[in-house]
Amino acid sequence: MCTAATYKTNDFYFGRTLDYESSYGEEIVIMPRNFPLNFVNMGRIATHYAVIGTAHVAQDYPLFYDAANEKGLAMAGLNFVGNAFYRDDIDGRDNVAQFEFIPWILCQCANVTEARTLIEKINITKTQFRIIADKNDCIVVESVKESINVYNDPVGVLTNNPPFDMQMFRLNDFRGLSPKQPENTFSDKLDLTSYSRGMGAMGLPGDLSSQSRFVRAAFVKMNSRSSPDEQSSVSQFFHILNSVDQQRGCCEVAESKYEITIYTSCCNTDKGIYYYTTYNGHQISAVDMHKEDLDSAKLIAYPMITNEIINFQN
Repeated sequence: MCTAATYKTNDFYFGRTLDYESSYGEEIVIMPRNFPLNFVNMGRIATHYAVIGTAHVAQDYPLFYDAANEKGLAMAGLNFVGNAFYRDDIDGRDNVAQFEFIPWILCQCANVTEARTLIEKINITKTQFRIIADKNDCIVVESVKESINVYNDPVGVLTNNPPFDMQMFRLNDFRGLSPKQPENTFSDKLDLTSYSRGMGAMGLPGDLSSQSRFVRAAFVKMNSRSSPDEQSSVSQFFHILNSVDQQRGCCEVAESKYEITIYTSCCNTDKGIYYYTTYNGHQISAVDMHKEDLDSAKLIAYPMITNEIINFQN
């Protein structure tokens, strides 16, 4: 299971956690403008926007988990188990396979408005669950049995299940949460006191279910404050997603197999810098797409740093 989030200070930041029990050899991948994209049903796009993100490269094709293009549009794919509906090809629609959805949108669209236009014509085959955002807008795309639904996402956060409209409605149950200390509204006949800091957030879910992670990440993101400089913004973004970090041993998915936060990403979509940490590598690493030849025709890939780097001070 996973969590995606957005954050805006001077620049716009987009990222996610990948929570799973095993890795598939993910890398930080830059897809330059002239890397040829051959789509299963939609032909070939030879020239397009450059893209950076995390992907598993299979047969020289980037299977992006999350990514951003050079124009500042970003996307992430999250599992939508039990709700996603897989369709066959439909005549008259743009039939795009789920593994092609991120490159299909990011190679052609500069913003969410342009993405909406493409999505109006699309039939996603074997799809998952997607969040698409730029600095001005954020939407969620769900392919369910009835249709492909597109929701405005005013929170800028997404987890897996339930469907997004139900996730948003659940926030009503927590409208009384606050970063401030609470007033005693229980009864004016009882002298109830705040015996600890942080009691305004009492009732905030702490479990690892996707709905609870959505509520927790939304509360943390919507109340986050940081200086607007790059270092402070990036640091704060990781703190937002660290609020839903998954530790080995707490979520058993099979005998002796546990879901963990394999990596956490944060992309400055304005500067094209992709930051990340891994489960055993807490130091923030970064890849700057604009330090590479973006007019190349070959993928550029950097293996993720997965070992812990400890800074001894004596």
